[in-house]
Amino acid sequence: MTGVSEMSAGAAVACVGAVVWLLGGPHVGARRARLLLAGGGGAVGAGPPLWGQLGGEMRRLRGRLGAEWWSAAAGAVLAVLGASVVPFVVGLAGVPLLRRVRLARRERRARERRGDAVIALCGVLAGEVRAGRQPGEALLRAARDCDGLGDAQSAVLAAARFGGDVPDALAAAARQPGAGGLLGLAACWRVAVDRGAGLAAGVDRLEAALRAERDQRADLRAQLAGARSTALMLAGLPVLGLLLGTALGSDPLHVLLHTGPGLGCLVVGGVLEGLGMWWAMRIVRGAEAV
Repeated sequence: MTGVSEMSAGAAVACVGAVVWLLGGPHVGARRARLLLAGGGGAVGAGPPLWGQLGGEMRRLRGRLGAEWWSAAAGAVLAVLGASVVPFVVGLAGVPLLRRVRLARRERRARERRGDAVIALCGVLAGEVRAGRQPGEALLRAARDCDGLGDAQSAVLAAARFGGDVPDALAAAARQPGAGGLLGLAACWRVAVDRGAGLAAGVDRLEAALRAERDQRADLRAQLAGARSTALMLAGLPVLGLLLGTALGSDPLHVLLHTGPGLGCLVVGGVLEGLGMWWAMRIVRGAEAV
């Protein structure tokens, strides 16, 4: 009996230790030892609670996986509610599509930021040249204030500092997404060097043209926002129909996932939904590309 009691006491101590370790974190002992050795005789905190650690892990996991994995999570919830694996499979299939959409949006924003940086570079460069500095020195100062040259900044600045071919370096830098305005800057630079034309006036006109083009794209995107919102709202109507059916006391998930006609309607509706979204977004992208 004594051995059993000792084993029970040991198991209880082990459980308490495991709970303390989970609540305080795996490094709470090391933190406490460091504080004590450092001379801190006051109260030592027990570390973040378990729910805080779980929240931090969830945030880190969400940052690594991306928002598109919410599609799989929603599919898992519907799979549990509908007692079918079909929603989970559909949710997993939607992950790569949503990832493509997210990456395309990120690339578009990166292009827009690079275009804004090129416009700012042209403005600063024109101001430096107008202030009396040589074109090479003006480009060095402008590149220090703006990030319009991107990854090719070192090559362009080396050409400007050591008498290299700056127009060719600018043309190479213009191959970056969103940096097409550097082609105009390369042309202005070549004309100014070869024919002695004023660089400041040409760069001013280039900046005005790039700014007008950017404002036109922004205005067009604002006008198309209504069409895009309408398409997304229409795409969400089937979900509203499922909610209304559930509120009326029927079981639409059971009908769609466990009956032949329901599965047929689900497949046909999903195909038509996808085609409609693709067609609407194609129209919007075509209008933006004009």
